[in-house]
Amino acid sequence: MLDPRLLYTVDSRVWESLGGHEPVLIHTLDGYIDAGSVTHSTGRYLLEQCEHEILVEFDHDQLHDYRSRRPSMTFDTNHWAAMHDYSLVIHKLLDVNGKPFLLLVGPEPDTQWNRTCAAILGLAERLHVSSLLTVSGVPMAVPHTRPTLVTSHATDPSIVTGNPMWIDRVQLPGSFSHVLEFRAGEAGLLGRGFVGHVPHYLAQTAFPQATAAVIDRLSDVADVVIPTAALAERVTVNLETIASETAEDSEFPAVVAALEEQYDQLRESGASAVPSADEIGAAVEQFLAEQDPPEFPR
Repeated sequence: MLDPRLLYTVDSRVWESLGGHEPVLIHTLDGYIDAGSVTHSTGRYLLEQCEHEILVEFDHDQLHDYRSRRPSMTFDTNHWAAMHDYSLVIHKLLDVNGKPFLLLVGPEPDTQWNRTCAAILGLAERLHVSSLLTVSGVPMAVPHTRPTLVTSHATDPSIVTGNPMWIDRVQLPGSFSHVLEFRAGEAGLLGRGFVGHVPHYLAQTAFPQATAAVIDRLSDVADVVIPTAALAERVTVNLETIASETAEDSEFPAVVAALEEQYDQLRESGASAVPSADEIGAAVEQFLAEQDPPEFPR
């Protein structure tokens, strides 16, 4: 393997400002299953709400397949006026109280996954990162009118409790974030993830309720304070939009009512309606095939 340290450059001033802290590293990489745009929206929201500056910038030209995901360009009359390129960066963020934490955002690498994992874990070791955290959304048979359920996972299974759904064992196409968490566990570093359950009928649109739910879990385990007023407003607007767009759909209320009944029964009994491994795998592959490349925050 080529030296992983050659994959990135570091801002030494920002690095030195972290002295004495043991920050968490949140990674919200786009490119895999992201129902409700939970992963992407979380990264963007954190950058919107928290003071931030770039700590590490990766040489993304080594990692990106431009023919697979092409940059967006603007043509104006007779010339190329703008280009929105991709980047993979680690930001230093400050919470409401000035506590620093780290955020890795951008598209998941198309190549050199093991080398990139080694680079990130090497940085985590040098920065004394306490844990790696990630979030995602999956389409589920749940109603938008009930609190969003969140399933958690970790490199230390003993700290995972209270999951609303139990799955014995299933094979899925992995993401870079999955591999990073797995490698973190091999290296003895704690990795944790939170998966928001997004109503399957809203999986292709932004679902801020799930984003709010996973940010709440992130804030708790990372011990950081994130402003949530703007996100609460988006939740309210989203509920109003759903109500408006489905007002003339005579079948929609019955569908939601059935999902509400199932949701309430399962919450009361503590049981779970578990899809088969084939059903889960098929749903993930179909969802991935329907995705368009998102725009990445920088």
